[in-house]
Amino acid sequence: MFTKLYEKVKNFFKENYKFFIVLAIILLVFNFEFPYVIYKSGGTINLAKRVEIDKQYEEKGTFSMSYVTAIKGSAPFILLSFILPDWDLIPLKDITNEDSYESVLEVGKEYLTEGIDNAIIAAFKESDYDITINKEINKVIYISEDANTNIKVGDEILEVDDKKINSIDELKEYINTLEEKDKIELKVLNKGEYYKRKATIYKDNSDDTLKVGVGFSTTYEYKTEIPVDVKMKDNESGSSGGLMMSLAIYNALTEEDITKGLNIVGTGSITSDGVVEEIGGVKYKILAAEKKKADIFFCPEENYEEALKVKKKRNLKVKLVKVHTLKDAINYLENY
Repeated sequence: MFTKLYEKVKNFFKENYKFFIVLAIILLVFNFEFPYVIYKSGGTINLAKRVEIDKQYEEKGTFSMSYVTAIKGSAPFILLSFILPDWDLIPLKDITNEDSYESVLEVGKEYLTEGIDNAIIAAFKESDYDITINKEINKVIYISEDANTNIKVGDEILEVDDKKINSIDELKEYINTLEEKDKIELKVLNKGEYYKRKATIYKDNSDDTLKVGVGFSTTYEYKTEIPVDVKMKDNESGSSGGLMMSLAIYNALTEEDITKGLNIVGTGSITSDGVVEEIGGVKYKILAAEKKKADIFFCPEENYEEALKVKKKRNLKVKLVKVHTLKDAINYLENY
């Protein structure tokens, strides 16, 4: 019986081997990852469903953040990016020095955590409620090609040359007391383990500053007068929703409903001091806002001209508003 079954299976594969070869090639083509990512217009996220605050006032309108959809750089999608006008092919090296789609997402999650913390802190600073910051946490998320160091992505910087570091500003100040080619030793924490790292100071010729060639994300340990939580999904990343998160949190803390019944969409990273910073992919985000029939689209000052070109070219109906700070956006809505 086993022999007959074996013969049947063998004959089946012999008769259909071409099909299996083609199937294997298709699977290989779809799963092989090239060092590219495709960006296209995404959608919007209604932040009323993500922001949870104990004392939350009712709002008639909505605050939503728009996002870019990123697709792995497999061959079929790369080919489509040459055909579809709103699909853009971006080399991974232009986004990060990491070499895989998964690495980009991991770094993006660090940016997301940073963005949420900054949004909460900025919103509470504008509200009537207190927030106490207990600790600043600085993690390495980027290492320059010019860096001479064994620092790893994910390292949390604790000490430099046996000096405790409480902020990135302290690290920069210390580096600028040194000379080019000086070597420093850093104590770091990475995935629960302590390590000693080394780095050589070099001069950045573009702005004549001393550097070690690493970039950081900064998150915080803090306590708010009213408990607040921002829920995000595992597949979401990046800090560009900071402005809109901050507006949603502020509105939930404030008796006056500044949505005025409007569908408000926007983008922009935010600092803990409420400064709205430049983001990438604004064209995809304003297109997502238009698709969701937004009344207003907030964007950083630095992205305004690019967004305005898209608005004019596509004849978009959404009202485009540039802001430099969270306070600018609040004032605009209060006086709408």
